[in-house]
Amino acid sequence: MALLEVRDLHKRFPKHGGVLNRVVGNVHAVNGVSFDVNEGEVVGIVGESGCGKSTLGKTVIQLLGATEGSIKFDDQELTSLSHAEMMPFRRKMQMIFQDPYSSLNPRLTVRQLLREAIRFHKVVGADQVEAHIDSIIEKVGLRPDSKDKFPHEFSGGQRQRIGIARALCLKPKFLVADEPVSALDVSIQAAVLNLMMDLKDEFGLTMMFISHDLKVVEHFCDRVLVMYLGHVVEELTCDNLHADARHPYTTALLGANPIDDPTQRRSLTILKGDVPSPYNPPPGCPFTTRCPVVKDRCHQEMPPLEDKDATPGHRAACWEVEGAGVASSAAAGEG
Repeated sequence: MALLEVRDLHKRFPKHGGVLNRVVGNVHAVNGVSFDVNEGEVVGIVGESGCGKSTLGKTVIQLLGATEGSIKFDDQELTSLSHAEMMPFRRKMQMIFQDPYSSLNPRLTVRQLLREAIRFHKVVGADQVEAHIDSIIEKVGLRPDSKDKFPHEFSGGQRQRIGIARALCLKPKFLVADEPVSALDVSIQAAVLNLMMDLKDEFGLTMMFISHDLKVVEHFCDRVLVMYLGHVVEELTCDNLHADARHPYTTALLGANPIDDPTQRRSLTILKGDVPSPYNPPPGCPFTTRCPVVKDRCHQEMPPLEDKDATPGHRAACWEVEGAGVASSAAAGEG
């Protein structure tokens, strides 16, 4: 059952200019994105920097208002709700931010950070607040005396644990994790990811996991959406990501990933050309300027995101993708 349903979602940011500072255009950050997130599922969002991943996550939980489209959470349309009407959903939908330091109030201790959120949303009774804080602190792997320290007294990994604690203390149903380990040392990333996996199972969380690292997504997620210039160009499960990928952009991302076995060798996929500007996106497919299998039709029509083979839940937005055909074609275009 789908907990979150997103249909034809657009997010545009106005660009101002001229003497009167009028709106002279729009930056197209998210363009017609549609997907579902089922209850208990972890859906990964991947793509290069600037592709709209973080904007999508913030728009889905209405930290940013949608320009067009529909967002349904628990069968409730969110885009039409006022600020006051949205408040009950703030507790149910939480976010773990990329930078664990700038997202925490430096003037509040961990106890004060958690207590403020718990009391505002009335998660537990007044007499249970301290016990609830102690329980959350323990679950995220921090020492009991951590709750009386300030954010600057912690390491990066510990601060991210505090960010996770702040999100989980509200007992949410849905969590958006915006590159939660990208700002951490590699030695700390695995510990934080393992913690999140344990907490996901314990709390029965449904998650959107935003990352630029396909290795992390393959390990952590059930399904992945690949974004390029605000569009979802492919959707597939993570069971056999390398074998199932069909879109030339997805195969290029996978080709740029490090190989686990250092004795193996493979040719590096190098995409030529430049990423178009989101202020002035090209007609047709946005990947035409870098695609190794581009055809005339690609410059004129935007391919729909649709089923391309018999694999359930596998969709791609490419005119050249027919079953397994594009993988060999894309490989032939490697430089």
